[in-house]
Amino acid sequence: MQYRRLGATGLHLSALSFGAWVTFGSQIARDQARNLVAAAWDHGINFFDNAESYANGRAEQVMGDVIADLRLPRDGFCVSSKVFFGSAADPRPTQKGLSRKHITDACHGALKRLRVDYLDLYYCHRPDPTTPIAETVHAMDTLVRQGKVLYWGTSEWSAVQIQQALDIAERHNLQGPSMEQPQYNLLHRQRVEQEYAPLYERAGLGTTTFSPLASGLLSGKYNEGFPDDARLGLASMAWLQELVLGSDGDTRLAQLRRYSALAAELDLPPAALAIAWCLRNPQVSSVILGASRVEQLLQNLQALDLVDTLEPAVWARVEAVFAQ
Repeated sequence: MQYRRLGATGLHLSALSFGAWVTFGSQIARDQARNLVAAAWDHGINFFDNAESYANGRAEQVMGDVIADLRLPRDGFCVSSKVFFGSAADPRPTQKGLSRKHITDACHGALKRLRVDYLDLYYCHRPDPTTPIAETVHAMDTLVRQGKVLYWGTSEWSAVQIQQALDIAERHNLQGPSMEQPQYNLLHRQRVEQEYAPLYERAGLGTTTFSPLASGLLSGKYNEGFPDDARLGLASMAWLQELVLGSDGDTRLAQLRRYSALAAELDLPPAALAIAWCLRNPQVSSVILGASRVEQLLQNLQALDLVDTLEPAVWARVEAVFAQ
């Protein structure tokens, strides 16, 4: 495993991390979750990503249970939570958003579900237009000072909003955001590579990126359509299929087929190749993986071996597929 600093902080995270989104608490059984966390830990992963809204809090509960079952040393791993959407199935106004109240309540709930005394990383899961950014910054600073959170950050915030939070923190001598959790993959690059670019050096922003496979599109399994038993084929996931395919689905699917053909020519798993592409970006602190089977996770970990072994000409061919 490789380890990278989280931006300008002193925290070193595994270059590949493991997240609970979609699978934990809903799609897989508890023993499968335990096996996945055990395999991740055995292969050097030290960061496990969560959110209050994943399976309405059940994902965090499963994550906390299996980490406790495995008796992982608390000083050897990092866990996160994210706050905004709430964990209730039908949240009341005070059970969602980024108000001081919900940020505080959600932190306490995550600590209980994850069975830890503090969160290593705590993210504002989305920007909240109904709450002043200053209130959010003050609430996060309070949790840091109380020792309940070590580092806080944002997820899918604009660069302007992140800079506003940083400016407020600097003016009032508060702890500002250290990291952002954006989507980043071969189909979704602009925000990480362009919009956030001024923040890396100026603010020391770290990134823990999600969806390196664009919800499975880059694995090749949807090249011929969306089976009813696959994630993007589920009626409940129609919103996600529309989100990752974009407005021109036919063009996107044609690109994905060409990408899979290139991976086959190179004799490489398309998933590992796509994850390795994300890792090549030095501004990426950690790439969050998701998996429902240990075999799938182990295959994705092969990405580590590809980052420095493939020639620049190969990466140019990979990128050319999506420029057409």
